[in-house]
Amino acid sequence: MATFKTRLSKISKTNGKIILANDYDLSVKKLEKKTVENIKQLHPFLCAIKLNFHLLLPLGKKEILKITNTSHQYGLQTIADIKLNDIGNTNRVTIENLWSLGFDAVIANPIMGIDSLKNLVNISHKQDKGVITLCHMSAPEARLSYDIEIKMKKKQQLYQLFLDWALNSKADGIVVGATFPKIIQYCAKKIGKKMSIFSPGVGVQGGNAKEVLSSGTDYLIVGRTILNAKDPINVAKELHLQSIGK
Repeated sequence: MATFKTRLSKISKTNGKIILANDYDLSVKKLEKKTVENIKQLHPFLCAIKLNFHLLLPLGKKEILKITNTSHQYGLQTIADIKLNDIGNTNRVTIENLWSLGFDAVIANPIMGIDSLKNLVNISHKQDKGVITLCHMSAPEARLSYDIEIKMKKKQQLYQLFLDWALNSKADGIVVGATFPKIIQYCAKKIGKKMSIFSPGVGVQGGNAKEVLSSGTDYLIVGRTILNAKDPINVAKELHLQSIGK
């Protein structure tokens, strides 16, 4: 089987670079049915679907498998956004369960430490699965933590350390919020083609798709901007066109 990074790149060549953050709140009923409908309606404009903790928790194994299997039927990759961060054994058991549920990649928090992160990436890559690590999130308050100056071997900001760890562990990509285009530029310059940049925060949170893509983002993670639109298909199509430069 091809690697996660290769699979995602392949589908993005035809479908563009939009990843749907299918993260509904508790007011939405019939989550499985709604999610499957989204996949069927929006798949021509998506390369992947991302499912967060608050969508996964109300669902059972059968429902999650229905979602991931439907995604794969349309060629989409599936990402479990659980900010995984624990000791090695817990991380291993967690991803084994995620892979059995049909996920192709997991988003992890590198605060677990470089050794644990390396191990997570290694055991995931052996099964052709992907690991995407947090670098700098999209919320305004992210600066309170990710911009903290730290000193280990040298003085740097926390997101810079996380970027170094992602590179060192050979992760598949990093998350950098679309609301911080200058940080995207910094990361893109440093990583080159070694990893992909995934950026949430376009639309509702204030990120501009064209600016972010020109700054070096590879994939846009979009949720409420599409999900809450009066015409989700048209919004997804417009973002898709922007992602392929049209």
